[in-house]
Amino acid sequence: MNKFSVIIPVYNRPDEVDELLDSLSKQTRTNFEVMIVEDGSTVPCKEIVDRYSDKLDIKYIYKENEGRSIARNVGIDASTGDYLVFFDSDCVIPPQYFEVLDKALTDNPVDCFGGPDAAHDSFTDTQKAINYAMTSFWTTGGIRGGKVQLEKFVPRTFNTGFSREVYNRVGGFREMFSEDIDMSTRIKNAGFSIALIRDAYVYHKRRVDFKKFLRQVYVFGMSRITLKLLYPGSLKLVHTLPALFVIGCVALIVLACTVSPWFLAPIAAYILLLFVSALISTHSVKIALMAIPAAFIQLWGYGCGFIKAFTTKILLGRGRDIDEEIKMRKGK
Repeated sequence: MNKFSVIIPVYNRPDEVDELLDSLSKQTRTNFEVMIVEDGSTVPCKEIVDRYSDKLDIKYIYKENEGRSIARNVGIDASTGDYLVFFDSDCVIPPQYFEVLDKALTDNPVDCFGGPDAAHDSFTDTQKAINYAMTSFWTTGGIRGGKVQLEKFVPRTFNTGFSREVYNRVGGFREMFSEDIDMSTRIKNAGFSIALIRDAYVYHKRRVDFKKFLRQVYVFGMSRITLKLLYPGSLKLVHTLPALFVIGCVALIVLACTVSPWFLAPIAAYILLLFVSALISTHSVKIALMAIPAAFIQLWGYGCGFIKAFTTKILLGRGRDIDEEIKMRKGK
């Protein structure tokens, strides 16, 4: 029996699957199986999966389109490993990943784990700029970066895993936005241990353009309110910072237009901070310049989604009501 079962939900991403499987075929430790769950794709990746049948212990499952969480659960049920490991299809896995993970879990056993993400040299400048925006302390409080953090580590499904015992007791993923945070919260509430394994990182492509990135972070902001309804104590100050940033920027712009242009100075200072930080991180002037709009998209998108959901669901009580949220919480 393999120690690890890798579960990968896929929807119309054959090229990404090819790159991901290629990276998995080059691992220095091979005590894992791979479950590719095709979630009703119109552009399937079976032919690509078949190419790796002699290089990986791999299984291909095709199912009707129901969502990535249900696809993950199907993969779990078909797997055999002691630990369940989850990657997104837009990830590339460094060759030492499972060697690092195996050693970490042997030296310090833990029930649930996760690792950070990074930008590969082959990524586009836009992807690298977005990666900076999603991992920098100056944009997310370090929640996703795996370094300095304003919140305790919460594993994300682009790079996470847990023991089969966790699954047997807690159940699988729910089909919802921010399903990884929901899953991590349920695991923590059940009394299981959770740890960040810093050296078990992956290369995560994220979105390929700013428009798609904006839509993604907007949904993240809205889903944070859903999580608050499910888990009343889960909302922390760090989660409100993007919304406060939006409100602050609007206030400064209004004051600059009505009182003095000097009220734009804090925004200018923040832009300079972003540029210098991104330049140090990426060693590229071009990417550092692109990181500025990426960071503002990240903060404004998330902040606006948060404000909208807070206003409609909390202040006005519209949309999905709390009883329905609680009903979701009870289901597995």
